[in-house]
Formats: sequence, C-alpha cells, structure tokens
Amino acid sequence: MTIKPLHDRVLVKPFEEEEVKKGGIIIPDTAKERPQQGEVVEVGEGRISDDGKVIPLKVKKGDKVLFSKYAGTEIEIDNEEYLIMRESDILAIIE
Repeated sequence: MTIKPLHDRVLVKPFEEEEVKKGGIIIPDTAKERPQQGEVVEVGEGRISDDGKVIPLKVKKGDKVLFSKYAGTEIEIDNEEYLIMRESDILAIIE
C-alpha cells in the first residue's frame, strides 16, 4: 500500500529508540518516550496560499528531521509505524 499525503502534510518514519541505555538498563516499551526524529518518506504537494497558489514544501523525501514531541498522527502501513504531520510540526532538518 502506498500513501500520498495531501497539501502540506508529510509522512515520516520515526527512528527507533535504543532499548538499552548506558549502564545496561533495559527500558520497557511502556516507559519509552516517543521518538522525535525520523526520515521523511513522502511529502504532499504544498500549502495552498490565500490567493490559491501552491507553496512547495521545504522538506523532501529522504530528509532526516526533528519534530515536536506530540506531532502528527500515528498510522500503521504493512506492519510499520509512521507519523503523518503538517510541515509546520517539523522543527528542523538534520544534516
């Protein structure tokens, strides 16, 4: 199945957080924080301005991004977890 986000929305694959931290402590799934970094998998065509023009997105497929903690909506595609969010929820592109 393929997903094509609409307008200014972006499909992001969150990076998995490491299970073992320094010191060898294993953190259970229920106590893990939601990842705040991921890779852009697909992007919409852009935001539509008040005068009807399409403003292209600054992020593109393959960009590694940092997003706000509670950004987006979690979805599952082919047993993989993704987030779909507005471009404005993305805080930075990681280079």
